[in-house]
Amino acid sequence: MNLSASSATTTDNDPGDLFKSAANLAVKVAIVAAVVVGAIILLAVMAAPEGSSQGDMSDQAVAARIQKVGTLTLGDAAGSGPRSGEDLFKERCAACHAAGLMGAPKLADKAAWGPRIASGYAALLNAALKGKNAMPAQGGAGYSDVEVGRALVYMANASGASFAEPEAESADAATAPVAKNAKP
Repeated sequence: MNLSASSATTTDNDPGDLFKSAANLAVKVAIVAAVVVGAIILLAVMAAPEGSSQGDMSDQAVAARIQKVGTLTLGDAAGSGPRSGEDLFKERCAACHAAGLMGAPKLADKAAWGPRIASGYAALLNAALKGKNAMPAQGGAGYSDVEVGRALVYMANASGASFAEPEAESADAATAPVAKNAKP
């Protein structure tokens, strides 16, 4: 087989073609990279909240960016004020005091409550706030002293005492209520 001279020259690799194709490839890669970077910047700008200044490093701006998403509140919502003694009893205290579990005096059991009432409101409140025997401090929850005092007055009064209910404004719930003829 004889090849003509003209066909031999077309099959030879021309070094100039290699540089042309490499240059074309580099241009194409640069264009694709620019499009990708542009798309990322566009998405980042669209995702940022309106009026947001991500570069602002003031304490207020940082606090606004890292604020809590939500909070968990157990019991009544904050700001609703102290609950009544009956509400707190039903919510927490009844678990033991309704059935007399673990030695807890039952509601309205005058025989069980008599010696406790005789010890006075301050002693009963101290035991309720700090815990006694199987009863945890504040009934095992984060109630205010006023709420615990109200629940205590509710239970003691249902069992024969005549304690006054503590007021929410009282700074010292242990001394605010005074017995009016505590009956054992």
